[in-house]
Amino acid sequence: MVRRLYGSSELQERLQVSRARVVQITGRPDFPEPFDRLAGGAVWLVEDVEAWITEHRPHQARDADPDAR
Repeated sequence: MVRRLYGSSELQERLQVSRARVVQITGRPDFPEPFDRLAGGAVWLVEDVEAWITEHRPHQARDADPDAR
């Protein structure tokens, strides 16, 4: 079983935000809990983060229509 994970760097790239903004976003009560916490920091399951993006940032969802912007 392959697990796909996002760390803070991947979140920064995926959400197109700064490192400081990633800290703010991941601290929100509605953001998914980390899958695990490693020496390098927390990691999240991609599917959990993508579901959050679809709900809270629909313009950045993977299936968002680029012509709808």
